[in-house]
Amino acid sequence: MATTTYSIDPGAPDPAYLGFWQERHLCTLTTLRPDGTPHVVPVGVTYDPEARLARVITDKASAKVGHVLTAGEQGAPVAVCQVDGRRWATLEGRAFVRTEPERVAEAVRRYAERYGRTPGPNPSRVVIEIELTRALGRG
Repeated sequence: MATTTYSIDPGAPDPAYLGFWQERHLCTLTTLRPDGTPHVVPVGVTYDPEARLARVITDKASAKVGHVLTAGEQGAPVAVCQVDGRRWATLEGRAFVRTEPERVAEAVRRYAERYGRTPGPNPSRVVIEIELTRALGRG
């Protein structure tokens, strides 16, 4: 029996896969709670294959930020996913919380580009940067 592979190089996706990540879609972020159970929440995600990063802007007081910080210096294993009918895409990697203003501003810029609106000011905003190790899907 032949197996179907949906593996994609996260640094060099095919045009259909990249195009899917440029469309406006709600996504999910899966982090792990300290007890190892998954915490899945809706988020906006931007994908930057050249940097091998996915970015999620959020408030520093969110549970997802807490889960990433709890993982420590090695980062937290996470996944982001989106689906539209038979098309789907998952990005996996290690997440880190970034607070540097230039990194947050870049994440906000990319969010506005993908989602067609600039989020309002939030002095508590941070960005979860996911250093990508795997990409799966069918764009």
